[in-house]
This record gives sequence, C-alpha cells and structure tokens, in this order.
Amino acid sequence: SEKKEALPKIDFSSFILSLYSSGLVQLGKVEDPSTGKIGVNLELAQHTIDMIAMLEEKTAGNLNDEEANLLKALLSELRMAFVEATA
Repeated sequence: SEKKEALPKIDFSSFILSLYSSGLVQLGKVEDPSTGKIGVNLELAQHTIDMIAMLEEKTAGNLNDEEANLLKALLSELRMAFVEATA
C-alpha cells in the first residue's frame, strides 16, 4: 500500500501560512509547487492579501498573541512584496 504524506494539522496559524504561501507564489517570489515555475498574478495576489486582511479584521480580539503577531507579520510581508512587484 502507498504511504500517504501526513497533512499539516489544521489550526489558524497553518491556515494563514497556507494563504501566505499562495501569496508568495502569486507574487512570483517562490515557484509554484505544482508546476515548479515562477509566475506572477498580481490580481490574484491582491485578492489573497485582501482575504488575509479581512481575516485579521474579523478575528480581532479572538486570537492569541502568537496568532495575531503571525497574521500581522505575514500580511505586512505580503503587502511589501506586492509593492515591490508593482514598482
């Protein structure tokens, strides 16, 4: 029988990291794991950033410090990468 890779545990931090990783792929900062290629899709990257920003707004006051700090840091990094990509 085939061994299946263990999926990451489902928690808020892993969910945000997943969105962040998608944003990095969309901004052309890392290669797409499914194709191995670098591509840029600024419209999709903006959508991902907006989605994370919405999550930050909707979860305010409901996250522990670690989750809130992670969310803030990753959102900031994606926003700066977006500005670089559009400069």
